[in-house]
Amino acid sequence: MSTRWYPLYQKGNPQLRIFLPNFWLKLIQPKYKQPKNVVQFECSMEMTRYDVINYLDKIYNVKPVDVRTRIALGRCKKLHGRYYVIKEDDVKLAYVVLDKNQSFTFPDLFPEEKNKQEPNLDDVKQDFKLYLKDCKEPSDPGWFRI
Repeated sequence: MSTRWYPLYQKGNPQLRIFLPNFWLKLIQPKYKQPKNVVQFECSMEMTRYDVINYLDKIYNVKPVDVRTRIALGRCKKLHGRYYVIKEDDVKLAYVVLDKNQSFTFPDLFPEEKNKQEPNLDDVKQDFKLYLKDCKEPSDPGWFRI
């Protein structure tokens, strides 16, 4: 079912209607450790487990063994200094179990650089000497250019 409006009739009767579903899946990193063949998605609230299976099969050609869904309740929090409570939206989570031979690891999108080296003091001095040599204003004292 779609909430978008389409023209019912146009002159010449061209079929310009495209039905776009309101279904979506978002891959999320699990908070707790999962087996290698379990993938966690956040999906729209209207999706059933059969919709998730069809979505993955038709669009991404992934054949899941089992799909389990649950609704995670949003947190309730009180704003500091205010007299009312705010509740975050509820989300529907889908746990997709792949075949035993398949495995999925969430990619490391922002790896930390392990070999990050700080520059040597000698290199910094050499760069500063080259900078002073390249300066075009000889009338300014050396300490002013720093």
